[in-house]
Amino acid sequence: MDEGGLLGGKFLFKKLPDGLLDKTRVRCTICKAEFKYHRSSSSLAYHLRAKHPTESTSTGPRQSTLQEYGACGRITKNVREKVTNSLVVWIAKNCQPVSIVEDDGLREVIRAASGDECYNLPSRGTIVSRLHTLYGDQRAQQSSKLVQVRNVALTGDHWTSVNNDNYLGVMAHFIDNDWTMQLFALTVSKTEERHYAEACADHFLNVANKWKIKDKVTTLGTDSARNMVAAARLLPFEHMPCMAHILQRTVTVSLNDSAFERALAKCRKIVGHFKHSPANAQELKAQQAAHGHQTEPLVQDVPTRWNSTLEMIKRIQRNKFGLTTILTQQNSKVTMLTDQELDRLQKLEELLEPCRYVTELLGGERYVSCSMVLPALCHLFRIMEPSDDDPVYVLRFKKIFTTDLAQRRDSSNLTWLKIATALDPRFKDLKCLSKDERREVWASVHDLLMSETDAHQPSAQTTEEPSPKKSKMSICLLGSPDSDTEEEEDAIDCCLNLYKAEPKIDIGECPLQWWLKREGAHVRLAPIARKYLSTPATTVPCERLFSLSGHIIQKKRASLSSDNVNRIVCLSNWLSAKKD
Repeated sequence: MDEGGLLGGKFLFKKLPDGLLDKTRVRCTICKAEFKYHRSSSSLAYHLRAKHPTESTSTGPRQSTLQEYGACGRITKNVREKVTNSLVVWIAKNCQPVSIVEDDGLREVIRAASGDECYNLPSRGTIVSRLHTLYGDQRAQQSSKLVQVRNVALTGDHWTSVNNDNYLGVMAHFIDNDWTMQLFALTVSKTEERHYAEACADHFLNVANKWKIKDKVTTLGTDSARNMVAAARLLPFEHMPCMAHILQRTVTVSLNDSAFERALAKCRKIVGHFKHSPANAQELKAQQAAHGHQTEPLVQDVPTRWNSTLEMIKRIQRNKFGLTTILTQQNSKVTMLTDQELDRLQKLEELLEPCRYVTELLGGERYVSCSMVLPALCHLFRIMEPSDDDPVYVLRFKKIFTTDLAQRRDSSNLTWLKIATALDPRFKDLKCLSKDERREVWASVHDLLMSETDAHQPSAQTTEEPSPKKSKMSICLLGSPDSDTEEEEDAIDCCLNLYKAEPKIDIGECPLQWWLKREGAHVRLAPIARKYLSTPATTVPCERLFSLSGHIIQKKRASLSSDNVNRIVCLSNWLSAKKD
């Protein structure tokens, strides 16, 4: 008998009528088939593999038979195609590395979910090819949106990756025909040249030309870096400095050489003491639990990280008892803040909290923000007005803050901001401006209405049929051409007065919804409102885009080409927007 007992008892010798065993013939116990046996089990093993694959005892590698191939429960071609496309969308939307299709764990997950034990993931080449196709399809969809609108605002910024590569990010912002704020990435492209003004201007122009929107671009939003400001002067677009950068720069200037600096320096030492030592951090967690506080790490302030100074102060204030206990027990050289210093930080927190609120308010993406700039700054100026109860160091901070912010406000695109404020039904009373400024704003809107009317009047040269000759009497009765102008002036004045007479809406209501419902009553003014209200107040959307780019480049994606970085970042932005 063979070593495995006729292959594990799957075969038995044939029994003769007299009860003896015929050692030359065997019978399969599964299908009762009979075979000749000559001390070799090869034919028996073949029978098991061919007819009974689940009963086969073979452990070595071999080619699958047709019966085994059909028994694997393979998914259909259509389902396989859906799985591949879903993988491509997942990789693009969540910025996964293309090499993830070589992951054995992912393959096993899909095999378990589909029931197809023979499934293999598509190759990297297939995924890259599908990504290119998906990018082309999605780009065409985004381009079709831009074709349907008259005006587009751009925001852009440069960013340096951890690999020391320079990238330019540009986003488009517009209000569609349904009065919905739309925005999406146009490019995250690698730049090789130094960021001189001329090179920056060329980059922005190239992006506008590639997307065929050069004649539609109204404003370009950037930070207040000198090269960007100089580049904006070279472009045929209005420049909109980022108000978040302006506000945070004012905060930084106000804190420099202030009476708060000594207390802030002690805060930084305390934060470093706990951030650089896991043992100290663990002690802080124990103290937070003992005092019934939420477990949270301390935060170090960073000049380029907005509102980080405020967050550092707030966390130290919340954990002051635990910090005092730990530093006292350790007899550390790092000393806790005194009561006087804690009192100063409390006053600084009260000064910085409104700045944080305004920064976050103006940094929104899906709502109108440009029209809120002047009311928000007016709010800050009121908060920073001197009070009789203010200590000297607070008065000094407020004076530096208001002086610096006023200078930066005046150097921004005030004309655009004022018109946007007037066309927002929440702020159209222009309470944030003086009476003289209000008159100037409405005069500017009047001129815009006149220009809009002139732009849409048919030219005499485009008329196909010549007008019939008029008699001398009809010419006299028609009057001079000036009468038409006067009538147009009256119509525009009526249009403006009708808008001004509308009741102001609550600050929590959406101005775009108001314009959607009232567009028919203000047909002439609506296109101007759509143009001015679409401009964002900040470049925060580009900052978020760069956070996504950094995530892609840092995590096993150093081998990605700059073109693929652009495709994946843009696809992630476009596909995520569809979900919203």
